Amino acid sequence: MSAALVIFAKAPVPGQVKTRMIPALGAQGSARLAQLLLLHAVQQAAQVTWEALELCVSPDTTHPAFAMAQDLAHKPTAAAAQRRLTLSLQGDGDLGQRMHCALVRGLSQHAAVMLMGTDAPGLNAAVLQQAALALQTHDAVFVPAHDGGYALVGLRQPVPELFEGMVWSTDRVMAETRKRAHQAGLLWRELAPVHDMDEPSDLHHLPPDWPHRSEVFKAILSP
Repeated sequence: MSAALVIFAKAPVPGQVKTRMIPALGAQGSARLAQLLLLHAVQQAAQVTWEALELCVSPDTTHPAFAMAQDLAHKPTAAAAQRRLTLSLQGDGDLGQRMHCALVRGLSQHAAVMLMGTDAPGLNAAVLQQAALALQTHDAVFVPAHDGGYALVGLRQPVPELFEGMVWSTDRVMAETRKRAHQAGLLWRELAPVHDMDEPSDLHHLPPDWPHRSEVFKAILSP
């Protein structure tokens, strides 16, 4: 069973993304980090073969970073080069509503769909492949985040109760998700947790082999 992958991303506009990073990186530097994380996520995703690969964005599709992401995904060396990276809009509602809508849309066309953000560079191609394999034998798969949330969710059927009325951006999201998954009777698998890049202190958890690691730390040290 092959899966589709949806990448959730926000346009890397200075002052509107990675705002908690601004004290360390400034508004421009924080937006630059958001763009690097976005392109890294797409580059890793493109190394895995998917039935469909979608970049679901906010607030619109016009930011140049999204076109860059499409070009990156279409490089001949990418496993998914034969599949176009499509752009879609997240639409209205809170994060849970937008995630649920994207998953429902994907599951109307594919047997399994995974949805990931761009904040966790530890979500590399190997982890994505592992998650896709887990969906062959489980109803759901999650990659938890060390901050108490999760960086990836994959489903074989819509489960609205995982998203309705959730208080997002807290350290209880994954715990509450486990509770709801159990109540829904799901068989799920959790992979090793990864670090989200939300606060300046998180930058020290950038993977040592992340290609832009030195660039980010150079920005922190710049006057």
